[in-house]
Amino acid sequence: MISYELSPHQSQVKAIVHWFAENEIRPIAMISDKQKRVPDEWLNKVNSMGITLSTSSFGDDEGRNAAKKEAKGERQGNRLGVIASEEMGWGDPAIALTLPGPGLGGPPVQHSGTPEQKKRFLSIFSRDEEPRWGAYALTEPDAGSDVSGLQTTAVKTDGGYILNGQKIFITNGGRASWVVVFATVDRSIGRAGHRAFVVEKGTPGFSCSRLADKMGLRASETAELVFEDCFVPVENLLGGEEYYENLSSGPSGFRVAMKTFDSTRPIIAAMATGIARGAYEYTLDIINKEFPKHGRSYQTACAILAKLNQNITASRLLTWEAAWKADMGLPNAKEAAMCKAYSGKIALEATSKCLELLGPAGMEDTIVEKMYRDAKIFDIFEGTNQIQQLIIARHLYEPHGVRV
Repeated sequence: MISYELSPHQSQVKAIVHWFAENEIRPIAMISDKQKRVPDEWLNKVNSMGITLSTSSFGDDEGRNAAKKEAKGERQGNRLGVIASEEMGWGDPAIALTLPGPGLGGPPVQHSGTPEQKKRFLSIFSRDEEPRWGAYALTEPDAGSDVSGLQTTAVKTDGGYILNGQKIFITNGGRASWVVVFATVDRSIGRAGHRAFVVEKGTPGFSCSRLADKMGLRASETAELVFEDCFVPVENLLGGEEYYENLSSGPSGFRVAMKTFDSTRPIIAAMATGIARGAYEYTLDIINKEFPKHGRSYQTACAILAKLNQNITASRLLTWEAAWKADMGLPNAKEAAMCKAYSGKIALEATSKCLELLGPAGMEDTIVEKMYRDAKIFDIFEGTNQIQQLIIARHLYEPHGVRV
């Protein structure tokens, strides 16, 4: 049974990450948003401290080692990941996504890579080296929520594959040392033709064509990537060719992508919960300081904030359940979709309501106004709210013979 009380180790992680968010992230949040970049000196500083957006957030060996000290070997990397991610979202999600590390590219390598690939691609993220990033490239102009329409092609050739295509909205795509890229070897067979490749920076034919100018998460780099006759050696096919031999029952690149989402959606949900909580706590403090007590406006504000607190708590608990099931090795696709769908909606609602309560005081150069702009993408990326509802419906009804 999932526990709703944090263990001593989990409480310690929460406290440490919150301190970092409050003392290191919040002070540079507004200036990074205005400059649309996180200062290089700050990134070098946190990298030297060993603070990265690493695969430990998704349940790798580091997370398991922490669990062994406290829970007799029980995995808790996913739970530690969502606990930390909520605090990072509270601080500033754009900066959190810019922390060095494998990022969203980490889970597919960790889940599906060969031992050699895991060592080769994940070992570069060392505190003793300069900051490095990984990235995850799935979305295309005509294949976003419906990835069955993937257009990037991978044509087999001597010693590897030739990639041609375009990817958009790729977090840290321009600065990444390597990118996990999804392509199809045969469009006619749909998802069964999908493959995942690790494409390294500097590979001929691989380039970043532009960086997006966005409404929110402005300090986070979002790139458009282009592949033009880009040769990728067979050693960079994630999992190796034998991984895809039996497509009728074995995994395909599509399944690699979906398995990744089962790990990353709770992380994104936790960040969205942190955004909502950050806006709520900021507004609650202003209301208590500046609104006349016992007046009608104060009572109305309190009622709105109480409802927001309820929703934020529900968002957190949904997220914890999805992370707990992942740590237990249980299927969590439905729970991951539920927490992602709900938290994105709650982040939008909380930031909007808080801006309304603050009035002019919240509209310019405040963390709440920034959170309002940041919140929208959490209802879109990692699968839109509508896609999450479809996933939930499939898990509810298809076991009963109803096709959704």
